[in-house]
Amino acid sequence: MLASLLLGFMFIATSARAEVEQCRFIQAKAEREACYTRQEAALAAKRKPEPRADTGTIESLQQMRREDAEVYRSLHSVCRGC
Repeated sequence: MLASLLLGFMFIATSARAEVEQCRFIQAKAEREACYTRQEAALAAKRKPEPRADTGTIESLQQMRREDAEVYRSLHSVCRGC
């Protein structure tokens, strides 16, 4: 079981590395540079974080503020000197 897992992982790592290294074996300069440009675009797309929904963020902040106000009111009623 463990050996098959390791073998599968090695195959994935080798194929990913082969995809990256294929550009340097292209003889024509224009094709090689185009290959590098495609790889850079693919890597940038992988690293780019997914955009967040601003409406959800604003709503969650408003909800937290409402909850904070409730907590402060309850604390104020418990501890008059605070």
